[in-house]
Amino acid sequence: MPDPPQYTPVPPQAAQSGLTDNNAGALAYVTIIPAIIFLLVEPYNKSSFVRFHAWQCIFLAIAAFAVHIVLGIIPVIGWFIMPFASLGFLIVWIIALLKALKGERYELPIIGKFAAQQAGA
Repeated sequence: MPDPPQYTPVPPQAAQSGLTDNNAGALAYVTIIPAIIFLLVEPYNKSSFVRFHAWQCIFLAIAAFAVHIVLGIIPVIGWFIMPFASLGFLIVWIIALLKALKGERYELPIIGKFAAQQAGA
């Protein structure tokens, strides 16, 4: 009777996250929660690209919050300007998200410089 075939065990491959840097960078812009998670979780906090977009998202959210607080305090004129400021932040947010998805390190004016410093880029 012939010997049974010998099987060599295949070593398990390292688990991969499944997200590319481009996808993780774009996902960081969804809200500030993924941005904070990407700054804390191991495979993503090593990537300068993901850290940059996470910090830029956080700074963009802080800027939008501050502008809305200031415009909310100013009677009538601030209330009139607030929808336009919201639309402006929405457009900037979409542009940043799409640039991250394409793999570009697009620095927003003022905010981008601080994000690059925090990311160590």
